[in-house]
Amino acid sequence: MKMLLTVAAVALTAVAPVALAQTNGTNSNAAAPMLPDSKVDTATFVSTVPSANEFEIQSSRLAEQKSASADVKAFAGQMIKDHTKAGEDFKQALSQGQTTASIKPAGPALQPKDQQMLDQLKAASGKEFDQKYIMMQTEVHKQAVALFSTYAKSGDDPALKEFAKKTLPTLKMHEKRVKELGAAH
Repeated sequence: MKMLLTVAAVALTAVAPVALAQTNGTNSNAAAPMLPDSKVDTATFVSTVPSANEFEIQSSRLAEQKSASADVKAFAGQMIKDHTKAGEDFKQALSQGQTTASIKPAGPALQPKDQQMLDQLKAASGKEFDQKYIMMQTEVHKQAVALFSTYAKSGDDPALKEFAKKTLPTLKMHEKRVKELGAAH
């Protein structure tokens, strides 16, 4: 079981940079899906969510500034609104959590993979920016849906489990909308 936890944690933290590094026109949907019987431990969930959420907000602020596409800017505005609320809901769930007393979430700093993606977006402009933003949003939402789905089913902290269940429909809606953006661009 410990091996499954390690594999799930490594998959969640390692897939994005690998997928992003392979942007040579191949399909980047090669990320390993979460296994239906896998489990995400609370420490992994608590350390992953703040950075991923902050990446969503910061990358979407960049999109509002740098994108020339009205639909991308509208999507970015929705991401900022929804992920700001998710961040507040996460903090509330964490404060009510039963198993999180010894677990401290990451601070405002981004995890290296999230910072790397944000740096790539900062360096991009025009159509290249839109393409990278859409591709990154597609990947991070696929990973977020897998993480939240798994934790909602198998998490061991009731408050965080409820947060994951409550947030999951919004993440799935984001995933659907970003796929539509990808098809339009």
